[in-house]
Parts: sequence; structure tokens; C-alpha cells
Amino acid sequence: MRAGNSSFSRYLAEQAPELLMSRFSVGHNSSSRVANEVVEKAKHGTTILATTYADGVIIAADRQVTSGSTVSSRYGEKIIAADAYSCIGTAGTAALGVEIAKLFQVELEHYEKIEGYPLSLAGKANRLSKMIYENVGMAMQGLSVVPLFTGYDPETGEAKIFSYDALGGRTEEYKYHSIGSGSIIALGALKKLYGEAMSEEDALLVCIQALYDASEEDIYTMGVDLTRSIYPIIYTTTASGNTQVSEERVGELMRGVIDERMRTPDGPRALPR
Repeated sequence: MRAGNSSFSRYLAEQAPELLMSRFSVGHNSSSRVANEVVEKAKHGTTILATTYADGVIIAADRQVTSGSTVSSRYGEKIIAADAYSCIGTAGTAALGVEIAKLFQVELEHYEKIEGYPLSLAGKANRLSKMIYENVGMAMQGLSVVPLFTGYDPETGEAKIFSYDALGGRTEEYKYHSIGSGSIIALGALKKLYGEAMSEEDALLVCIQALYDASEEDIYTMGVDLTRSIYPIIYTTTASGNTQVSEERVGELMRGVIDERMRTPDGPRALPR
């Protein structure tokens, strides 16, 4: 029952390593053919993006999960609240992404219980980097997770975006960023639409427009699905903490974007007014 240090993932690795998916190897006791089949059949999540605005930061993602060229799910949850002031979105192998995101939640909660105060925003970003690095064995076999981490620091009043590579390398991104198969298209849209000190309404529209553009050019990014009322998942993080934008509000904004695209199919060329 010894508490150990403030890192829950390290404590788990010492006491019950079998519970960590990163300890599993697809090549162990199996042929390379079987290992390749595991990689090919693994479910993957795609486009996630984030942008800062006047009051904080927004992170958004499409809902589609694919397995090869097949749609495995239209209801993927690629973003979760890591704690009260930060969110994590994961692109790549869906099962690993869920495990790492939920383990990261416990990591932050464990640290606060042991130390008596929460990690700083930079400290959270560093902890996530270490957790991604611990998954390097799986990444080398094709089962990688690339997270996008957003947060707000109540002490400094700053909202930040952090991206990572498959080995855990951390980069602080400024203004906006995107990951996943549709990220190149989404980044192009963010670049043309981003405005300094945007309102929350404008920032939400920018995110939805960027996901719309990504879905038009990338087959792995979910497009509009009004018949099922499936909309992107979006979180805002401000001085008040995390808030998931309601489906009703996202749906209303999405329908407005579609009406606009009926008139201008290529989308806006400047910040929405």
C-alpha cells in the first residue's frame, strides 16, 4: 500500500505492469503475418484540431473511427477532459488512445492527491510526453498514438496548445494546430480563418469550417451527417474550466455552415463575421 512517488503510471508499471497496454507486443509469440494483421485491423481515429481565442482554447474532432477502409464507428470519442483545466485528443490507434487518455486523467489526479496541489500546465504537458515515450515499443510496430493537448493556466491566464510525435517529443504550438490524416487540410483552413482575439462564436465556426474542409479532402475524416444528428465533439477551456459544447449548439452552427456552403462551396475566405 506504499504510495510511492507522484507518478501513477510509474507506480502501475512497478506494481501491475500487465495492466498497461504499452507492455503488450504484437510480435510476441506470433508470426510477423499475425502481427501485421493486428496492425491492419486496429481501429484508428483521425482529424483533431485546436485554436486559441480571446477567452481560452478550443479543441475539436470529428467522430469517425476507421479500420482500414471501413467505417468502424461514427460515434468515436476522441477528446476527453484530462482535468478541470485541460483536454486531450488522440489520433492514431483508437484503443491505445483511450488507454493513454484515461491513464493520463488518473496520473493528474494521483499527482494532486500525493503532492497536495495540481501540476502546472507545463508539468501536465511534460507528464504526457513521458507517457507517450513509454509506448515507443508499440509505435515501432505500427500501433502509435499522437495526442493533442490543450489547457488553460489559471495562475497566468494563458491558454496553450501542445503537440507530440510518436516518441513523445513535445512542441508548444501557437494560435492553432491539427493532427491526424486530415490535418494538412485543416491547418490550411485554420491559417486562412484564424483571427487574433476571436470571440468564442467565431472560434467555434473556424473549427467547424476547418473540419468540414478536412472531410471533403480526406476519406478518413467524417463529413456532415445531419440524418443521424452526429456532430463534431468540441471542448472549450477558459478561466472557468472545461466545457463541452452541447450537441444542440454544434448542430446549429453546423447547419449554418452547410447553408453557407450551398452558396459558396469552397467556404469563406476570411474570418466569419
